[in-house]
Amino acid sequence: MEDRVLRKLFLGFIQIHILHHANMEPIYGLWMLEELSHHGYSMSAGTLYPLLRTMEKEGLLLREDRLVEGKIRKYYSTTPLGAEVLVEARKKAYELFKEIKD
Repeated sequence: MEDRVLRKLFLGFIQIHILHHANMEPIYGLWMLEELSHHGYSMSAGTLYPLLRTMEKEGLLLREDRLVEGKIRKYYSTTPLGAEVLVEARKKAYELFKEIKD
């Protein structure tokens, strides 16, 4: 039970992290997996790619297919809605952690 709760919580953090990077420049799955590992998140492609697709379907990310070394690579960037959600998530996280700290 505890593992499921933590997983759900961390997936929310990861989505914010994805929006953060996709807002700066287009990202792709393998790069994002490596980026997340630098922050201590161990995530499989089988978890990340469905998450990216879901965020795309929800209108948070826009996908662009690019031909890279003979293969199609999916790049994701934030939509206007994704950028708005990121701003709100940052505000809420700041307020929450400030409150917890005090």
